[in-house]
Amino acid sequence: QVQLVESGGGLVQPGGSLRLSCVGSGFTLSSYTMIWYRQAPGKERELVARISMTGSSASYADSVKGRFTISRDNAKNTVYPQMDSLKPEDTAEYYCNANEVFGRRSYWGQGTQVTVSS
Repeated sequence: QVQLVESGGGLVQPGGSLRLSCVGSGFTLSSYTMIWYRQAPGKERELVARISMTGSSASYADSVKGRFTISRDNAKNTVYPQMDSLKPEDTAEYYCNANEVFGRRSYWGQGTQVTVSS
């Protein structure tokens, strides 16, 4: 059974940090580009960060550039967005998405809530 499971969300004060995780099972994560999205209430889904199949390249939304870092450990089938200097506007549900590089398969996780508030 294919699954993507996010974890690590929670409540954090402005300026704080969180490290999310996305663990894949039932497929080989190393064959997929991994993308993190977020969606705040009443807002459109936003692409936050993307990391290549091998982890050799990553890109970020302007809104998080310099504060978020995405990495992956293919041996553990896991992707890690490190989120630093968090702001209240980072509050959202964060989703992990896997897109097959040489195919059309795409998988989504169930999301993890991040709330930045004092």
